[in-house]
Amino acid sequence: MRDRTPHTSPPAPSRRRVLRGTLSLGAVAASAAALGGCDSTFAQGFTGGSPSSSRLNFWNPFTGGDGERLLAMQAVYRARHRATDLKSATFVWGNPYYTKLTLATLGDRPPQVAVSHLSKVPTLAEAGLLTELQPSDLAEHGLTEDKFDPRPWKKSQLGGKLYAVPLDTHPFVLYFRTDIAEKAGLLDGQGRLTDVDGPDKFIDALRAAKEVTGQWGGSVASVKDASTQFRLFWSFYRQIGGGDLVADQGKKVVIDVEAAAEALAYIRRLTQEKVVPTSTDSPGAITMLTTGKAGFLMDGVWQVLTVQGSKVKFDMRPLPRIFDDAPYACAADSHALVLPKAPSDAAQRLDLSLGFIASLLGSSKLWAEGGHIPAWLPTQQSSAYKALEPQSHYAAAADGAAYDPVAWYGGAGSSLQIIIGDAVTSVFTGATSPTAGAARMRRELREIASRPSPL
Repeated sequence: MRDRTPHTSPPAPSRRRVLRGTLSLGAVAASAAALGGCDSTFAQGFTGGSPSSSRLNFWNPFTGGDGERLLAMQAVYRARHRATDLKSATFVWGNPYYTKLTLATLGDRPPQVAVSHLSKVPTLAEAGLLTELQPSDLAEHGLTEDKFDPRPWKKSQLGGKLYAVPLDTHPFVLYFRTDIAEKAGLLDGQGRLTDVDGPDKFIDALRAAKEVTGQWGGSVASVKDASTQFRLFWSFYRQIGGGDLVADQGKKVVIDVEAAAEALAYIRRLTQEKVVPTSTDSPGAITMLTTGKAGFLMDGVWQVLTVQGSKVKFDMRPLPRIFDDAPYACAADSHALVLPKAPSDAAQRLDLSLGFIASLLGSSKLWAEGGHIPAWLPTQQSSAYKALEPQSHYAAAADGAAYDPVAWYGGAGSSLQIIIGDAVTSVFTGATSPTAGAARMRRELREIASRPSPL
């Protein structure tokens, strides 16, 4: 019989407990309204379908060239594991993807394996949404620490515990047209780009390229692309020696406003000297390179397939070292494979999940063709990868990978990137001074840092 003795009011439930209950109910309603059947991976993730023990659900945010390569990697797994029923689901990149993943995990219906940016892992792990990975379990599948690039492997940990298996590093790099660089006198006797490191040398190289193109020296997305502007700033800020922007999981703002202003001043110089245009979106910045209107492009490695598709002569290298106040740095992130926390060991399917992860890593060359630097050292150090051009030419950039600041509002496609990126654009276009831009960053970071985390 239920105890009906009056009690004092219990303490208010935590935000996470309320969220868990609300999302569990909301997930069922939303999926019933939007899904055409419970056999889909999406439906089973949200409605509580009960797949067989051979079912392995995998979620990812990849479309386009990355999506095609991931499908090929999954085909390799399916051919070798015919007894496993692998169901793969792709969602919209960015916050929509992470919202769905969080919702499904809080509702106790996550996929067995999912892709996450390493910049998101600290927040997901801190919220208790990821399964801690044990070295002994990984070793049974050949996944030992010595086989991974040290920087993304370290970033996969929180408090000394491992929560992700890194797949790659994808840095912000420099593309250049080799035909334009040759005419500008910027190639050495072996066809490699000459030294463009340093604040003056880089602008001199852009100016030389502009003399050839007759229009611009380089290009970078500045319109409707706060994330690219964030990466440009974050690279130079870290090269100057600027430390974290925030601390304590984003609750405390610690931005070095002097270093930020110095980085912004150089970014403004690029446009003041009219070697880079001020109003170009991402497709436009790439098109400027491929049509010969610019000799250089600053962008992520994931654009390599688009540039290759244009059939122009080009090469790539790590983003130049503009400042030497600190170890080399360039904005970067990594894709990783995580095991969202399941309600039971049976639902987690640990052995099946780790076997799938090991298979994807074994197909890392396919992934590297899309521009990503393999985190799996057997691939990164292979002759096959070293022969991959231009993808292998910027592999050293992984050593200087500067990951996004850790905050619940940070990571890939985040509010933090938008806040910083919008402030950078304001300086980039000349609407705001570098000093005012740095002050704006601090002010807006303090505002968002004062908000409570939703997890």
